[in-house]
Amino acid sequence: GALYARRDIKKLCQVQEGLKLSLDEMVNVVDETLHKEPYTREEIAKILEISDEELTEHSLKSKNATTLHLRTFPLRDRAKHVFSEAARVLQFKAVCDAKGPDTAKILGKLMNESHYSCRDLYECSCPELDKLTEICRNAGALGSRLTGAGWGGCAVSMVPSEKLESFLEAVRDAYYKKIVDEALFATSAGAGAAIIRT
Repeated sequence: GALYARRDIKKLCQVQEGLKLSLDEMVNVVDETLHKEPYTREEIAKILEISDEELTEHSLKSKNATTLHLRTFPLRDRAKHVFSEAARVLQFKAVCDAKGPDTAKILGKLMNESHYSCRDLYECSCPELDKLTEICRNAGALGSRLTGAGWGGCAVSMVPSEKLESFLEAVRDAYYKKIVDEALFATSAGAGAAIIRT
């Protein structure tokens, strides 16, 4: 049984915990359970057994004022993105840890899938980022995706070192030359943030 009453569920991870399912299983549950068409406010309130006023006060108003005016919510797409993106993160780490012969190719595929999911299911990309990531892939990136909070911003691409110079030139010519001069740079992956105790 579920660990939470419907009205107490605030995060998708609570649903997963309650059902005791893997991320991949949750993607299947989302596909089988939620309808593709966006849910109306009225439908959501009925499912949660609360009034529209309670929905506004406890779910929409308290979290993000930008959702107050919305009348429909694409819950299936959003939930599918959240669970599949979390699964991709775990898969990305597992592929890195395994250090197999196709590591870079698989990681690039995961990056591309992430961008498509952000674009199509979470709708947090924008036409400029979609165009930029497409240009990056065509210029030799194994994977390219938006990064940051979405809704504009930056792209990150994984490029084989032997293709780096031609990649930078192609992307600069196809995209950045028309906008700004110094918005494109190369870097390499590092260990990330850490706490150093002395």
